[in-house]
Amino acid sequence: MSTASEPGACAPSTRTGIPSGRHTAAISATGITSAVAVGYGPDAAVAPVAAALREHAAKAGIAMTELLRVENGRYWSYVCVDPACCPPEGTPFDIAGHPAARALRAAGGHVLADRTALAATVAAVGGQAGAAMRRATKDSLAQVARCVNRLDEAGTHVSAARLTAALGQVAVRDAIQRYRAGGTVSAEHAAWLTVALAQVRVRDDAWARMIPKHQGAHLRLWTELTRLARPGYVAAPAALLAFCAWQAGDGALANVALDRALDDNPRYSMALLLREALDSGAPPSMARLPMTPEEVAAAYDAAERAADEAAR
Repeated sequence: MSTASEPGACAPSTRTGIPSGRHTAAISATGITSAVAVGYGPDAAVAPVAAALREHAAKAGIAMTELLRVENGRYWSYVCVDPACCPPEGTPFDIAGHPAARALRAAGGHVLADRTALAATVAAVGGQAGAAMRRATKDSLAQVARCVNRLDEAGTHVSAARLTAALGQVAVRDAIQRYRAGGTVSAEHAAWLTVALAQVRVRDDAWARMIPKHQGAHLRLWTELTRLARPGYVAAPAALLAFCAWQAGDGALANVALDRALDDNPRYSMALLLREALDSGAPPSMARLPMTPEEVAAAYDAAERAADEAAR
């Protein structure tokens, strides 16, 4: 079930269950007083969700101006009861012929057939590209281990996690700038980025740099890394992709990206936080950067100093 309370807003899907008062409260908190909702699938699955949404919306002072169900190229209204307008057999529609679809094609985009087709755009690459990423990921981990050993031999003791975070922040910042300039990265570089992003400090530094004016470049970066990342390293780029998609008003892409993140790590906190926000119907205007890069650095520096003092 998705709502059109503002462009790109996304409320609970039938996958997430019956909406509750907290979902409509989140929408109401934005000042929205009317909304349209669309559910996809058979009536047995959509009708209970639509009924609960209407009930809670009314209590929250939100007028549901339309509630639609879509299945097999037809739509039905739960609001309109006029058979001349909304026949019992449903109203057929053609996505390809819609003005929005024509405008999208004119701009170089395309209309996907369904959610499965959308999920395929962020699915893991296979074949030679996947094999190359597996090798490159192992090589990146081995290089970190060698560097840690050399530093230990030289009398400088640093953990693999801290070394990865220190070097990884530089690499991820460079990748962000490369993509903003229209560039890309090699498989070896991509593998190192996914290893680095597994460090929460690196991910948070990247998250703090996701300013909206570069949405297109950011979406391209995180989509490519989500597809290239090997198991165990998917959650971070997929969660960052989900945030940028939500920021851009693309709730559908955000949700399939979160599916990939949580398939890789069901307890990944950033993905769980974003899923709660999306399932609650939070609009894209709420996709704000949590901290500045400087604040991220200060917070992690303080935590590391405290950890060092405790260890001593």
